[in-house]
Amino acid sequence: MTAEATSLPSTSVSPTARQVWTRARGIALAVILILAAAVVIAVVRSDVRHGELDPRSVDPYGSRAVAEILADHGVTTRVVTTLAEARAAASPDTTLLVAVPDRLTQRQQSAMHSAIADSGGRTVLVAPGSSSVEKLVPGVTADPATSFGSTLSPACGLPAAQRAGRADTGGIRYTTTHLDAAKCYPSERLATLLRIPQTSGDGDTIVLGAPDILLNDRLDEQGNASLALQLLGSRPHLVWYLPSLSDSSATDGGEKSFLDLLPSGWLWGTLQLFIAAVLAALWRARRFGPLVPEKLPVAIRASETVEGRARLYRKANARDRAAAALRSTTRTRLAPLVGVPVSQAHAPETLLPALSAHLRGDGQSLHSLLFGPPPSDDAALIALADQLDALEREVRRP
Repeated sequence: MTAEATSLPSTSVSPTARQVWTRARGIALAVILILAAAVVIAVVRSDVRHGELDPRSVDPYGSRAVAEILADHGVTTRVVTTLAEARAAASPDTTLLVAVPDRLTQRQQSAMHSAIADSGGRTVLVAPGSSSVEKLVPGVTADPATSFGSTLSPACGLPAAQRAGRADTGGIRYTTTHLDAAKCYPSERLATLLRIPQTSGDGDTIVLGAPDILLNDRLDEQGNASLALQLLGSRPHLVWYLPSLSDSSATDGGEKSFLDLLPSGWLWGTLQLFIAAVLAALWRARRFGPLVPEKLPVAIRASETVEGRARLYRKANARDRAAAALRSTTRTRLAPLVGVPVSQAHAPETLLPALSAHLRGDGQSLHSLLFGPPPSDDAALIALADQLDALEREVRRP
């Protein structure tokens, strides 16, 4: 018997490696494509905007060329990354350039305004948006619609603009309530470059609608170089402020949750992934109608089916289901032998009296055997199977 069992093919219901791969290859391919797209986008974006508006960067979007030319004209350039350094640098002999004003918090913008209001020096704000320009230069408002034409004519009395001529100043457009402001390079009657003089002294604030005239790859076009040198070289010292998120002054105080620290793009990306997961679950769970039985292409021995179901029951520790199946099958076979219809085989009040009369036995023990509780362990289940088999043999005995 052992040799026969050894020669039988395995009837394990565990999926094979090929089946697992067939089921998971679609999801795996989708994950690989998403990761590849994310890597490509990250690489492209990092290459395009690396060192943007940094006077130490020689990349196309850097500003090393402006700093070198200013150095040839005796203007020193110093890069700072904190608000404290930028405020300390505001003085009559210094030009303070704020590269990305929109990166400043509202508290930083208020502190910066108080430092540059009457410093006597020049402040250049590069493409400030509506929220930052109103804090840094009260009385100036950014128009929601940007300029599409980048090369514009001065059309103002500012000497630096007249000497430079046409330049790539298009971008954000501004309006102002300052009557003594110089409004240059207009686009559809709105200025893209403003000069706002301070209330006292010779200091002023330059609001520039686009950073193009400061970029390495645009400096040699139109009058960009001339305009950049005149705006940044009017004082012997230039302080180039690159706002940093690591600056301690960027925290507005108070505790923030983890979601507050995440950029909005991550939240939208997570929402998209959740929607995609729901759609994938609905796709995989779809049904095309009721199940249709089909004839098996090959004949399967009953012993293999029994063994397979037994393994499933054992794997799930489903002794109650196994015992119920054994008892139900035994009752179905015993009913015709004692003259009970098969439809009444599972009714104790009908089957048990007939069995007791046939065997002249105890009805209580038959009830416990055929309709009793499930066994507590595997040994009890095996004993139940033996007892049911013995009962059926006794009933069939002539």
